[in-house]
Amino acid sequence: MLNINTGDDPVFDKENCTCNGIPLYGKVRVVESVWADFDVEVTESVWSDLKVKKVTSFPNKCGEWQFVDGFPDFTIRYVKSNPDFTIKFVDTWPGVN
Repeated sequence: MLNINTGDDPVFDKENCTCNGIPLYGKVRVVESVWADFDVEVTESVWSDLKVKKVTSFPNKCGEWQFVDGFPDFTIRYVKSNPDFTIKFVDTWPGVN
């Protein structure tokens, strides 16, 4: 789960839907590099940090992600442990928990 404190842990702002100052909506590219903006773990838990809805255009609301191959707003890397935050894919009602 998300670590909401200082140091090397990500700073998660639920009110503004950002992590480390990066909005958690927009165009997202999946990478395998350790240089990804965020490490995320996909879960089916209702206690995920962020509910993500995949969209094909206009990803301008919290939790709406449009997956792209180039020119992303931020990058993610899928991990099985030690994520910056957890996500659950949803069809409706994206956003922070």
